Amino acid sequence: MKVTQTISLLMSALMLVSSAQALEAEKVASGLSVPWGLAYVDPQTMLVTERQGVVKRVNLKTGKHQTLFTPEGVWAQGQGGLLDIALSPFEANKVYLTYSKDIGGEGATTLAQATYKNGKLTDWLDLFVSTSRTDTSRHFGSRITFDKNSLYFSIGDRGVRDNGQDTLTHAGSILRLKPDGSTPSDNPFIDNKAVLDEIWSYGHRNPQGLFFDTQSQKLWSIEHGPRGGDEINLIKKGANYGWPVTSHGKEYWGPISVGEGKLKEGIEPPVKVYVPSIAPGSLVMYHGDKFPELDGKLLAGALKLTHINVVTINDVDKAVAEQRLMSELGERIRDIEVSPQGDIYFSTDSGNLYKLKR
Repeated sequence: MKVTQTISLLMSALMLVSSAQALEAEKVASGLSVPWGLAYVDPQTMLVTERQGVVKRVNLKTGKHQTLFTPEGVWAQGQGGLLDIALSPFEANKVYLTYSKDIGGEGATTLAQATYKNGKLTDWLDLFVSTSRTDTSRHFGSRITFDKNSLYFSIGDRGVRDNGQDTLTHAGSILRLKPDGSTPSDNPFIDNKAVLDEIWSYGHRNPQGLFFDTQSQKLWSIEHGPRGGDEINLIKKGANYGWPVTSHGKEYWGPISVGEGKLKEGIEPPVKVYVPSIAPGSLVMYHGDKFPELDGKLLAGALKLTHINVVTINDVDKAVAEQRLMSELGERIRDIEVSPQGDIYFSTDSGNLYKLKR
């Protein structure tokens, strides 16, 4: 690394440490039930998914919230339920949601679309029901993000390790779809009958953070490892991310490494590894003037270690520094949402919605 780059990174780290001491969490709302996904609508309105299976609207000025919609068929078991929500960049008044759909008493991560207009949520429609159906209550994913023309969403291995390398299931994969839920013709495995057409990358354990950075045109994810070994990954078209062949984590039943090793030829290595696990719940890359010390950095919500994890990525996509914000709250931080104005909101499993402020 060049001397100038090293100095710049040190200055950035010192700036972040200094500013972190001045940052506070302003409670915007409370009394929510595991607010899993956030979608900022305007300075007064946030749409929130509760994992139990309810979509709510929160008034960001008063903190009051009301139920907008309760979709049918949500399999709210364990880690499953109503998951992410995101405003469509392709069509006005449309939102996308993911949830675990009840199919014969089993859960399958599903992408849905609805209309949000005049304060009401209507026209719920399942766009894509993945082939990830099992009766386990673990590892559903599932975040939504967008590039200019398409939608990505993540699906965990559903608690079945072999799914990570089984490309005839959507479990353990990141999918890429057109806005209407159909499959893009330039997906990496479209002509490979041994891989499902919708798969963009595979070998994932449980990616609960996914973010497409429009400035760099890069797709980032963060996923849960087993006991240790959470990963930040730069997602590349058609790449294998290794689970469960490679892992930096240990078995739950003993100090035994998972898989064949930490690295292997043909498998994309992680950009950053967390040992011990922070248990990531979300991921964004912040761009904005309100918190210049965070500009261009990855922000991940940490569940187990209860903080916002801030990661500095250098110009060759290496993680070179890490800071932790909001540890004093002691809250399991679930989702992080950045408004177009650069405001940062985050939700916690205890049912609170916060806004970052100085």
